[in-house]
Amino acid sequence: MSSRDSILRGATEKAVHSLLTQQKAAGDFEGEMVWCTMILAQSVIVRTIVGKPYCDQDREKIYRHFKVSQATDGSFGMHPESPGYVFFTTLAYVALRLLGFESKDPLLARAHQWLILQPVGVKGIPTWGKFWLAILGLYDYRGLNAIPPELFMLPEWLPFHPKKFYSHTRLIYLGIATIAGKRYVAPLPQDLVASLRLELYDEPYASINFSRHRHTLAPRDVYVPITSLLRGIYDLLALFERRHPKDFRKKAIGRCLDRIVFEQISTRFQGISPVNGLLNTLALYVEDPQHPLLEASLRGIEAWRWEDAAEGIRYVGARSNTWDTALALQALVNIKEPDAALKSSIGRALSFLEGAQMVEEIPDYARYWRDPSVGGWCFSDGQHRWPVSDCTAEAVSGLLAIEAHPAYLDLQPLPKERLLRAIEFILSRQNEDGGFGTYERRRAGKLLELINPSEMFGQCMTELSYIECTASSLAALCHYLKHYGDIEGGTIARATAKALKLLRNQQGEDGAWTGFWGINYTYAIFHVVKAMRLAGVAADDPALVRAADWLKAHQRQDGGWSEHYTSCLEGHYIEHPATQVVMTSWALLGLLEIVPARDSAVERGILWLLSQQKEDGGWPHQAVNGVFFGAAMLDYRLYHTYFPVWALARYNGAVRGD
Repeated sequence: MSSRDSILRGATEKAVHSLLTQQKAAGDFEGEMVWCTMILAQSVIVRTIVGKPYCDQDREKIYRHFKVSQATDGSFGMHPESPGYVFFTTLAYVALRLLGFESKDPLLARAHQWLILQPVGVKGIPTWGKFWLAILGLYDYRGLNAIPPELFMLPEWLPFHPKKFYSHTRLIYLGIATIAGKRYVAPLPQDLVASLRLELYDEPYASINFSRHRHTLAPRDVYVPITSLLRGIYDLLALFERRHPKDFRKKAIGRCLDRIVFEQISTRFQGISPVNGLLNTLALYVEDPQHPLLEASLRGIEAWRWEDAAEGIRYVGARSNTWDTALALQALVNIKEPDAALKSSIGRALSFLEGAQMVEEIPDYARYWRDPSVGGWCFSDGQHRWPVSDCTAEAVSGLLAIEAHPAYLDLQPLPKERLLRAIEFILSRQNEDGGFGTYERRRAGKLLELINPSEMFGQCMTELSYIECTASSLAALCHYLKHYGDIEGGTIARATAKALKLLRNQQGEDGAWTGFWGINYTYAIFHVVKAMRLAGVAADDPALVRAADWLKAHQRQDGGWSEHYTSCLEGHYIEHPATQVVMTSWALLGLLEIVPARDSAVERGILWLLSQQKEDGGWPHQAVNGVFFGAAMLDYRLYHTYFPVWALARYNGAVRGD
């Protein structure tokens, strides 16, 4: 073995060891998925309203998290690298005041100073913020563009019916409509309300004409402006709100509450996310402060809690147990001669995935606008029972890769009938155009975006055909075809042909694909080229050659790759000033599907990756790497651990000709 090969092997072994230290007792891998302070602030608000405030110890830990999350200018943003938002800063300020911290506290004083410097101040907080302030008596409902609960009573054939909304959007507005439909205002201490009204606004609260501020938005908070169509709808709804039939409103709220109860029970009180879980919890309390599901709902929110000494208490927008475990497995399977520790780790990871698959259907799912769930895997550990196409696909790919590895023949594979259920689940999420949605298949066209009420997020109104979900699903289907063959009628072959056609059609003229869940072109290329190769596309296919050319054209002088999150916002490639470990790994994995391992671009990338490895075998934590709904960036904290392992192991195998 040459000294170079010895260095590479040693680096890979150290990297694998570093990754294995991250495995949890249940066998899963999970890194925190960092977003923002919104959920933490809303949890404080809800617990205050329902009379279940945080204890003093938790109160200090929450303060710590707000402190480490605050920007130097005093603001709070959409994500760790975001500029300040009126929405997030206001919610953080209000939450801290509800926790008992005084306005003169340095953390609050800096946030307040930033807020008063904003052009329209808190009066321009986006609609979600207006809603949360209204339930606290800090904003008049007449200034809120609310979605009425009657919307959920309309005929389902209507093109804008909530059934057709993206699942998260549908469930968030279900909770908002229920609470706002009652014009609920929490009975907080009046001295605190009076103080906050003085602190938040630049004029006396009683003199503010809130109805004139329904459409007032802080420019820095807006990602998707209100369309003229939506503005007209809002104006009509404002008239309806003053004259709605009270009996019909009561019936509509009852219908919404029925759906909320179903969601709470079917998700084991966690919700599809803590965002709608908190809204559901509050809606139940508003209906009945002694509601029999209230305590379980409060406990369910804690499933999203993350806590450590350095950053305190916070709540993640999603738990990534299955996602991280499936990807870590695919990284580790590239180690051709695993030692005992790695074999044990793989066995425990397989056991976790086996236990996380959905094997029972949710009762009465169709009545509540759910699609079948059996066979799927969730992003998380599966407890909230909202399975996803690409999470299922990556789990299947990981399981089948281990099953095919000669070193793991003694491990019990997932029963064939359960793998078939997984394949059937994936197929059920394929859209007519050949692409794949996430939780559901597409239920409406893109025109629904014209009435997007979120203001801060884009492409969130309906399911789409996502490049990454399509690629992951295609890869899993091809893995299954290779191992077990097609199912009756050639269903898988037809599905893969349609998916491959969509991926070809969606490739840009420059050779890249646009990502939706990761940053951005680099991430999408990694997924697509892997899937295309599994689908039998030759390495010299023009589409793959163009993808390789794109990657080579964007390689930095130091040998690595670096894409900035603003490429998601601007719609074209923007380079990050610092080379990124995660994106370099994605680029290398993409290139290794297309070009020889000894290609100079690959060699330079591997050398850079080796140069960044730390003594403990890991790599430095760097910039955000994920995204959702266009503007919300995420920091997947385990990406910088298993993607470099994957790249090094894949390169090592390619060099050896495995």
